[in-house]
Amino acid sequence: MLPHMKTPRLPIAIQQAVMRSLRHFLQLANEKLERRFDEPNLVYQQRGTAAGTAWLEKWEIRINPVLLLENQQAFVDEVVPHELAHLLVWKTFGRVPPHGKEWKWMMESVLGVPARRTHQFEIDSVRSNTFPYRCRCQQHQLTVRRHNRVLRGESEYRCVHCKSLLQPGEFLAT
Repeated sequence: MLPHMKTPRLPIAIQQAVMRSLRHFLQLANEKLERRFDEPNLVYQQRGTAAGTAWLEKWEIRINPVLLLENQQAFVDEVVPHELAHLLVWKTFGRVPPHGKEWKWMMESVLGVPARRTHQFEIDSVRSNTFPYRCRCQQHQLTVRRHNRVLRGESEYRCVHCKSLLQPGEFLAT
């Protein structure tokens, strides 16, 4: 990890709670699906505003340590099964849409957790600097990474609503 990227130290009790949750939901899946899934690796290196991500080929769940510290119970109840469901769906059905019917079924019917695609956590503590961009219809905020790609001429971004190319600067309503 780069020296300027500060990862908080996670108390062992929090890591143990996450592991208990993972093992609980994995056991549920093993019983209901009558299979024996290996325990995925847990890595506390997710950055940015994502609570977690599932790395399918690595059979790994990455957890955002900052958001975990700020939302401990929600991680145990929602984020761990959400990411585990992605791994289980991949092993069971292969490549399918990430939050499609298979994932929804895995969450609700197998793991017994409401199938929500995104978390509702406060993200001020993990939000990085953004840069104002505009299209024909609204203001946009691009991440540092996307802004730099625009500056280097590697990428361009369009508004999903009006389809116009995003331009640096503030949106001025007419």
